[in-house]
Amino acid sequence: MAHELQFYIDGAWVDPVTANSLDVIDPSTEGRFATISIGSAADIDRAVRAARTAFESFGWSDRQERLDLLHRIIDVYDRRHGDLAAAVSREMGAPLKFAHDVQVGIGRAHLKKMAEVLEDYAFGVSKGSGYVVKEPIGVVGMITPWNWPLNQILCKVAPALAAGCTMVLKPSEIAPLNAVVLAEILDEAGVPRGVFNLVNGEGATVGAAMAGHPGIDMVSFTGSTRAGIQVAKAAADTVKRVCQELGGKSPNILLRGAPLEAAVEKGVAGCYRNNGQSCNAPTRMLVPEELHDQAVAYAAAAAGRYHVGTADDPATTIGPVVSQAQFDKIQRLIESGIAEGATLEAGGPGRPDGLKLGYFVRPTVFGNVTPDMAIAREEIFGPVLSIMPYGSEDEAVAVANDSEYGLAAYVQSDDLSRARQVARRLRAGTVHINYPAWDSGMPFGGYKRSGNGREFAEYGLEDYLEVKGILGWSAA
Repeated sequence: MAHELQFYIDGAWVDPVTANSLDVIDPSTEGRFATISIGSAADIDRAVRAARTAFESFGWSDRQERLDLLHRIIDVYDRRHGDLAAAVSREMGAPLKFAHDVQVGIGRAHLKKMAEVLEDYAFGVSKGSGYVVKEPIGVVGMITPWNWPLNQILCKVAPALAAGCTMVLKPSEIAPLNAVVLAEILDEAGVPRGVFNLVNGEGATVGAAMAGHPGIDMVSFTGSTRAGIQVAKAAADTVKRVCQELGGKSPNILLRGAPLEAAVEKGVAGCYRNNGQSCNAPTRMLVPEELHDQAVAYAAAAAGRYHVGTADDPATTIGPVVSQAQFDKIQRLIESGIAEGATLEAGGPGRPDGLKLGYFVRPTVFGNVTPDMAIAREEIFGPVLSIMPYGSEDEAVAVANDSEYGLAAYVQSDDLSRARQVARRLRAGTVHINYPAWDSGMPFGGYKRSGNGREFAEYGLEDYLEVKGILGWSAA
């Protein structure tokens, strides 16, 4: 890759102000396979200046101009699909087919949906004798994670472009190469100079410089709740808008009457998807107490059908987790589940048999989990499922809501009316009934310590807009 050691600023690939490099690790092998440059506050200054200058023209661009730009990006994105998939798979461990079909595909879905929204979105409306307009907020700083990199980058970049904002992106330094490919795509598609800028770096330096920069009007952050708090504090002095999608510990309530075996198997699949590294994964499965033993047997059998292996192995259904730090955290929490008295039904500590290198985790199922256990409260971010028995439906809802998080929740039932009633009672930004297909048109974001603001479709677009009331617009 030609631009690994450079940043994309003001429409050109440039060297960092100060040379400083970081290895990119392949989690399947634990070996270095690329090197990137790490930026500084000086690089952020340069990128913000470029974005501010570009906003003077792009902020007033025509809707059709921005729509044409989105369509050109989709065309180039499609041509570079394989390059994006290879980067994502190698740097964050997604099985290659999953990276190709889902990780890259979901990024394209955001571009396509935003183009559809932009076609007829009302940026202005008459109100009495006045006129209310929605205008781009300005320069946006974007800080994105490693687990769904293109999803989280493009559900920010697409609405920012549609709104007329300019931007500076800091992707995760753990999985940065997909963002380099994306910058090449945006450049080829003809994104105007300075509208999109890319600076690689670490959160404590580049992320902090971005959050506190007076030339940035908004920060959109996706990552851990701990890091999100730091971003919000850094942004407070400049009173900029902060939109955050943070952690999750999503409950999955199987109501009495739900088809148990199918519901459990699909719940396991949801938990283990993306190697267990999804903030909205259904990691707490709540089952009727009289069905607990049957449910854990189904879950353990399902876990045993997963093949853990390297990301490039076609047989792999669960690849490695992203880093040594993640591996160590998951091992600590598995050990805590055993120590606190949960019953280990499948998996457990250590790597699967035959895998000596790589950050591989055994697909794990715990039964008899109680709400006070660490595995029921902390975001594990690995293929670890906690099954929790409940008595009444009210108890299930109370346990589901007894969390500092509120990103997503899941309900399974053979009675849609009952499922809807339970869904309305759950304190989460997204509720899934009976494992529906993903929908790029639905809002995504959290309650409580899972964040604020919403992403996807028109809900995401509106986060990038300011509302202006113009009185006296109409003649008296």
